[in-house]
Amino acid sequence: MNCFVGIDLGSTTTKAVVLAENREVLGRGITNSRSNYDLAASVARSEALTSARFGLLRREVEQVAGPAAVARLRRAFLVEQTLHQLGRLHALIQDEIERSAPAGLRGQFARAIDEICGRIAGEEERRFSEPALARKSDFFRDMAGSAFTRIAEEIAGPAGITFDLLIGLYDKCIIRAENEPLDMGFRDHIGAALVRIGSPPALQAGVEAAASANLDDAATVGTGYGRARLPFPKEQIRSEILCHGLGAHAMFPGTRTVLDIGGQDTKAIQVDDRGIVTSFQMNDRCAAGCGRYLGYIADEMNLGLHELGPLAEQSKRCVKINSTCTVFAGAELRELLSLGEAREDILAGLHRAIILRAMSLLARSGGVFEQFTFTGGVAHNPAAVRALRDLVRDNYGEVHTNISAESIYTGALGAALFARRMVDA
Repeated sequence: MNCFVGIDLGSTTTKAVVLAENREVLGRGITNSRSNYDLAASVARSEALTSARFGLLRREVEQVAGPAAVARLRRAFLVEQTLHQLGRLHALIQDEIERSAPAGLRGQFARAIDEICGRIAGEEERRFSEPALARKSDFFRDMAGSAFTRIAEEIAGPAGITFDLLIGLYDKCIIRAENEPLDMGFRDHIGAALVRIGSPPALQAGVEAAASANLDDAATVGTGYGRARLPFPKEQIRSEILCHGLGAHAMFPGTRTVLDIGGQDTKAIQVDDRGIVTSFQMNDRCAAGCGRYLGYIADEMNLGLHELGPLAEQSKRCVKINSTCTVFAGAELRELLSLGEAREDILAGLHRAIILRAMSLLARSGGVFEQFTFTGGVAHNPAAVRALRDLVRDNYGEVHTNISAESIYTGALGAALFARRMVDA
C-alpha cells in the first residue's frame, strides 16, 4: 500500500508520521536528535513504520483476540526494544571501562555497571507485568538516565567507585548508544514479544501479515529546525510554520491560533479555516523559553526532562524568575537554591517565565482566537500547560484550548499532508 511520510527534524527530537492514501495516520515515530541528524531522521521514520505495522496488526486481530491482547503485545514489544538498547549501552560502558578505567578498579566498575543495568532491566520487566507502572518518557535516554542516576547514587561509595565516575561513564556512552542504528527490526522484536506473552495463535497470523505488508513510500516531505540536513530535493522541504499550521488544523479543524514551543524556538501562528498561515511571530535565535532551556535546567538539577513538569506541579508558591537566559540560568538557579527556595517552587517560576515569553509572541502575531492549539514537546509538560491556561485566561478570557496527546507530532503531520498533496498535484 502507498503511504506518505512527514519528517520533522527538530533540535532535540525528530518526529515522523506515516499517512495512508485516505490521510489516516498509520504510524508515528520519535527519537532524540542529539548530534546525528541523518540517523535521527532514519530512526524516526523506522519507528513510524513500525507503529504503522502495529496499526495494521490491530486491524487484523483486534476483533479476534481483543484489544487487551494487542495492548499486551505492544507492551512486550516495547520491553524487547528497551532491553535491546539497554544491552547495547551496557556493552559500550563495559568497553569504556576496559579502555580507560584504572586497572585496579576495573573489576569494581564492571560489577557496579552490571548491578545498575541489571536493576534497570528488572524494572522494565516489572513494568511489563504491572501495566499500572507506565513509562514516564518515550525516550530511552530519559528512562535510562533517570534510573541510572538513581541507582548510581545508591551504590556509589565516597572513594573508588564514586557517583561522579559512574555518571561520567554513562555520559560518555549514551550518545554512542543512541546513534548506533537499531540492528533488530520489527520482525525480530515482535517475534521475541510473541514468545514473551506465550505466542497466542489468535495473534500469530496477524503478526505475520503486519510484518509482511508492503508499505511503499510514495512521497516524503521534511521540515523542522534541521530540515536543511534532510537528503531531499528542495521541493520536498516545507517550513515549520506552514507544517505546524496545517498539522494543527488537521488535528483540530477549528484552530485559528497555534503556539508551538519546540526545542530551539517558539512560534505563534495564525491560520484561516483551511489551515493556511495568515501571520506568525517567531522568537530570536536565543534558546530562552524553549525546550532546550528546560533541558539545561534539568541537567543543572540532575533530573530527567520528563520530571520537571510533575515536580513543578507540587509547588506551593511561584518564585519570580528574573531571566530565562540560558547563559545565566545556572547561576540564578544555584542562587535561589542557596537562599532556601524549594526546587518545585523555582521550577514553577521557570515555567511561568517561559510561558510569559510565549504570550508576548502571541500578542505580536495578533492575539489568541478560538480555537487555540498548543503544539510541540512542551505541550506534554503539565506545569507549562497550567501556566499557559492561566495566562491565556487572564489576558483573553475563556478560550477553547486544544492540546493533543500527539501534539509533538504536529509538524510531522503537516509535512506528511504536504507529501500527500504532492501526489494529488
